[in-house]
Amino acid sequence: MSASSSSPRSPGDACARSSGDACPGTLRLHRADDGALARVRIPGGVLTAAGADTLLDAALRLGDGELHLTSRGNVQLRGLAPDCGPELARLLSGAGLLPSERHERVRNFVASPLSGLDGLGSADVGPWLTELDRLVCGSDRAADLSGRFLFALDDGRGDVDALGADLALLARTGETALLRVGPTDAVLRLPADDGPRAALLAAGAFLDAARPTGAWRVKDLPDDEASALSGAVVRRLRDAGIPAAPDRHSRPSGARPPAPGPVRGRGHEVALSVGVPLGRLDREQWRLLSGSGELRLTPWRGAVVSRVVPERVDGLLGALSGAGLIVGPGSAWAGVGACIGQPGCAKSLADVRAQAGAAVGPAGRLPVYWSGCERRCGHPHGEWIDVVATPAGHRISHVRGDRTTPAATVRDDPAALAAAVAAARDARTA
Repeated sequence: MSASSSSPRSPGDACARSSGDACPGTLRLHRADDGALARVRIPGGVLTAAGADTLLDAALRLGDGELHLTSRGNVQLRGLAPDCGPELARLLSGAGLLPSERHERVRNFVASPLSGLDGLGSADVGPWLTELDRLVCGSDRAADLSGRFLFALDDGRGDVDALGADLALLARTGETALLRVGPTDAVLRLPADDGPRAALLAAGAFLDAARPTGAWRVKDLPDDEASALSGAVVRRLRDAGIPAAPDRHSRPSGARPPAPGPVRGRGHEVALSVGVPLGRLDREQWRLLSGSGELRLTPWRGAVVSRVVPERVDGLLGALSGAGLIVGPGSAWAGVGACIGQPGCAKSLADVRAQAGAAVGPAGRLPVYWSGCERRCGHPHGEWIDVVATPAGHRISHVRGDRTTPAATVRDDPAALAAAVAAARDARTA
């Protein structure tokens, strides 16, 4: 099938700062149809036990009682009262989840969730994550970044490098790293120990380039500014004493989430990769996950439970599966995602979560994402089946990177819609 020239655009693609950065946080709540919404940034998805307990406490006391995972490994609390901000901030601050009020919406870091656990990456990005968060929270300039700006810390396996970050640090074997600035195959090779500082300096160079145009993200820069950005980053790094050499490293064609199930590394302990249907966790599911070991939330609306002793693995897998979570191959929910839809979002044309559930069948080859409107909030990256509610029904198309196949529209017939989605997920096109 032929492909169109562009892929679906996300709500962050608009570049005019004059409209205001409306990204929600914990201090700036978003008004939704189901109450106020708070987005709690969890750098790298890494949660302490105290942080996990506090998030659940906030959801139960102030919200709808559920924790909603995002496509950046963060947590959203929904159904909040519009005046709960001070109480929420107090709770989060006490658990270390709000280290800097000025920077709370710019701590957008995704990291390879299995880094340091399975022995497959070139290096453990955990130290990078800790240092970059410290540097960003200590930088007055970084507070000017948009809530949409994204840092990625990839341990070399190419998983989060495929998520379209504005700045990506890529681990390599030895003592070097690569820094990717924007959606390009061009990278800068630099000392690994300087990686976090280089990323912060590159973010400053972006802010300088964005000032005349009001761009939120690197991909929103006009062509001239985007072309000049790499050179500006090199000069800034060299002025700071960081040697940087131009290089090339192809971007991954698609994101590769951890497969659900046990993850065995070099040591005695085991990690468990767990999928979360539609990214929504109730009290019992959250307690089961967070009480089982150290928790890492993934950018694919899942979780990795680390440091599980082997003797507990089988029992824990059974408990997680019994709670409705995905712990192995073949789950009908694997690869199924959706935005919040009706009744939570005023812009949505349909209850897409209910529709996604009604259409669940045998696991498909490709992931599918259901959106209630053209904004496609939280859509995946790489290759997926795009299902969008429209006034005429549901439009189904096949997205591959920056290309989209011609779409077919299915009227509001649940059986026909489920059959069309299943066929699209298993279709193989050239």
